[in-house]
Amino acid sequence: MATDATISEPEGGPAASPDTAAPPRNSRRAAIAGGAGTLIEGYDFSSYGYLSVFIAPLFFPNNDPVVSLLLTLMVFAAAYLARPLGGIALGLVGDRVDRGKVLVATILLMGVATTLIGLLPTTSTIGVTATVLLIVLRLVQGFSVGAEVAGAATFVSEAAPDRFKSRFGAFNPAGATFGFGLAAAIAGLTSALTTADQMAEWGWRIPFLLSLPLTVVCFLIRRRITGEAHPVAKIDGKKTSLLDVIRVGWRAILKGAGLSAAVNGTAYFGLTYVSIHLIQRLEYPKTAVYWVTTAVVMITALLMLPVGRLGDRVDLPRLGAIGMVGYLAVTWVAMWLMGFGSLALAGVAFLAIMVNSAFLQVTGYSLSPEIYPRAIRFTGTSLGWNLGVIIAGGTAPALCVWLVETTGNPTSPAFFVMLAAAIGLVSVWAIARGPRPGRAES
Repeated sequence: MATDATISEPEGGPAASPDTAAPPRNSRRAAIAGGAGTLIEGYDFSSYGYLSVFIAPLFFPNNDPVVSLLLTLMVFAAAYLARPLGGIALGLVGDRVDRGKVLVATILLMGVATTLIGLLPTTSTIGVTATVLLIVLRLVQGFSVGAEVAGAATFVSEAAPDRFKSRFGAFNPAGATFGFGLAAAIAGLTSALTTADQMAEWGWRIPFLLSLPLTVVCFLIRRRITGEAHPVAKIDGKKTSLLDVIRVGWRAILKGAGLSAAVNGTAYFGLTYVSIHLIQRLEYPKTAVYWVTTAVVMITALLMLPVGRLGDRVDLPRLGAIGMVGYLAVTWVAMWLMGFGSLALAGVAFLAIMVNSAFLQVTGYSLSPEIYPRAIRFTGTSLGWNLGVIIAGGTAPALCVWLVETTGNPTSPAFFVMLAAAIGLVSVWAIARGPRPGRAES
């Protein structure tokens, strides 16, 4: 990364080598704090996607249910427009002041916004105001998660020894994916315990309202672990500015955006779109689909921990390449198998796709902070990650629905996933050939 900027040591002392300064206990605590936060963020953010088939007619009434669903998913995508704003605003606070304080704030923002969605009146009660309020709350969620992913990844990466960065970094995507799985489980349980009319009228609110106790628990865990100060570094003797981030890190931001586009495009296809596809397009029973989704997502989350250990052995760019090649090989075939009328077979095909997500997510969360110098790491990671999310992540569900409607081909979303994986291959190749300042030896 060529730059003439002078990056100082952190305030309060020199930056110690992560191989010698971060005891394994501190690394584990940091990993727990990161995973707890990403769990609640994943739960809150994905609940909207899983419940979109119920939200659509209540907030976007239309004679054509597909149009209603598309509008609902466009709001899902709109939340991603707020992510760069949150990443920049809160990322600069993390780089200039303290990482830990930001990570506590993101949990509170997300939890409050999600709970309020569960309390919103619908358009039948207050008209278009309900739609506007839903959009505003989704933007608040996007603002929060825009800093959460990068902040948790940065926090854990800086606490972990080089030889364990992938192992501990895996706690973040595992937490986020457990959050997605928990959201699917709660949606499935609620659907099972209510009639179709009850679910459409008020049952959809329950998963959003359950965010409040989850937020309290995760907040207490994170506040306790991130409570101590976390030194920051300076550029040219001054605290980091947005101009510094772009001037020093623009090459890394481009690489990070490509990696993020692959990680998030493929992940949101599996975590959000596939359940919609199984219910809306293939007409499998809603409750059964929620349980299949829960099982697949939970298995994927559990797989991330051993995959993280593998990443420390083979190096992260190679780990990511394994997952991307896997997506290229199995996605189309798996989507084809989903259409055979057997939900069990569809579940196996779904799992075959999501195994690859474990490799990509561990790579993305663990590798992204390594490509930035400490002084710009939080904000740089936020910018690169959120650019990739906007390009391919938040748009994935709506784009996949649009592809099927336009082409009439139920397997057409596979080509979107394969394109994202190809972009990821180029990105990890570029990262492997370039500097990785987040490691003691790059």
